[in-house]
Order: sequence, then structure tokens, then C-alpha cells
Amino acid sequence: MRYPALPEASGQESGNHVLPGMEHDADKITANLSLSARAYLAPLGLPDPDTDQTTAELIWHHALAIGYSPAYLAENADGIRQDWPRIPLPQAKDSLLVSAALGRQVAALLNTEAPVPGVTAGKVRDELKPIAVFQRVDGKPANPEAGDLDLTAGWGHAGKGGVTMPGKGKSIQRDDGAYDIFLNDDACWRNVPEEVWDYTIGGYQVIKKWLSYREKPLLGRGLTPDEVRYVTEMARRLAALIALQKSLDDNYRNVIRSTYPWKSQSEG
Repeated sequence: MRYPALPEASGQESGNHVLPGMEHDADKITANLSLSARAYLAPLGLPDPDTDQTTAELIWHHALAIGYSPAYLAENADGIRQDWPRIPLPQAKDSLLVSAALGRQVAALLNTEAPVPGVTAGKVRDELKPIAVFQRVDGKPANPEAGDLDLTAGWGHAGKGGVTMPGKGKSIQRDDGAYDIFLNDDACWRNVPEEVWDYTIGGYQVIKKWLSYREKPLLGRGLTPDEVRYVTEMARRLAALIALQKSLDDNYRNVIRSTYPWKSQSEG
């Protein structure tokens, strides 16, 4: 299980919006924190979460870092299956800040509405450049008007009641274990690492699920160049997320070495 889902469009832009840690009414912005969460933050010497958005978001980002740790997911599988995850809180301020910083990296990779320097924008990291490169199989330039961007490889089809059903599609596994993922007989995204192709969020393979809804008979058109690039960027985001897993596991292990003794506070 992975959560939250990798968003395709969050509906938010990087302006004066209110992020998950904050709520607002007509008169003021208030941190979206319970009394118990406030009691945890209070002795850490942090700015007031009602006036400092970074502080208000710390627990949210920490929870994201813990929730994306494979070690945490494995050790807490029963609680997660029951939709009752327990997130350990670190006793030390420094540990919380480190964990939240990792959580912010996870959040950035999941938020496809915003570019990530080194991953989808600017100078892409060397290890990510070869991932999910789109090209025709004969090496010629792609021609959208000739159908090179049409998704017709059988990744999805219409089921009863208009429900989209997944299909087998067309992929070829390379000698190094990575896959070439085909749009059609003439074009593919080359070199999608196996762990990226297999990566699931909410129980679904992320890239395969996206493709299943965009077969030409379902979409009514071929893909746009931006949508083709989106798949490349999605694969690189997932590869960067996978590369964080050791740090996320190390962070989880550090947190559970000294956890905050949670005490339920009356919400009055």
C-alpha cells in the first residue's frame, strides 16, 4: 500500500493557496492540528503553527516520510490493511525536522502539478536521463499526424457500464530487466526500470493504470506531446522516489529508537 496517490492534477498552484497543514476562515488562518498534536509540538521550541506554515506542516510531512518507508509498511502491514496506520513521532526536534524534510521531498515528487528540479526540470540528474525516453523503434522522428502518438497497444478497454478495464498492453523486457513500454507498434518509452514499472500506489501500478485510461478508442484521440512527456516525467518521479527509500527507512529506524509517548488530549 502506498499513500497518498500520485496526483495527476491537484487543482492547486504554487500561489497563495492553503496547504494541508492549514485551514482558514474569513478572519484567520489556523493550523489544522488537534490538541494532541499541538501538545506534541509545544515543547519543541518551534514557531507558532498558527502563524508559521512550515511548523503547521511538520507533522504532515513527517507522516508522509514514515508512510513511504518500505520498512514501516512491512512492519505495520496489519494496521495498514485495516486502514489504521500508526505513525510514530520522534521525541527530538532535530529528528522531526529531518523527517519532515524527507517528507517534503516525497510530496514534491508526488505533486505532478509542480516541476521538480533535477527530476522533471532544469538539469535532469544523470541517472534519470535514460529513463522512459520516448522514440520510434526505427529511430526516426515521431509524427503525431501519422499516428505515432496514438495509444493502441491494448492497455485498456471499455467494460460494462463504461468502466475502464485494464489490458495486457505491449511491453518488452530488456536484458538489464528494464522494460520498453509501447504506445503502438511503432513507438515506445524505452528503458523503464522494472521497479518503476511495478511501483504501486493504492494497489495499482501507477504507469500502467494511467495508460489504461488513454487508449485511443477510450480517449477518442491520440496522446499529445505533453502527455507523452508526462509519462517520461512520471517514470522519473517514481525512480527518484524509489531512490529515496533507503533514506526513508533509515529515518524510520531513527524515529522508532526514541518515540514520543503519545497521550490522548481532550478535544474539548
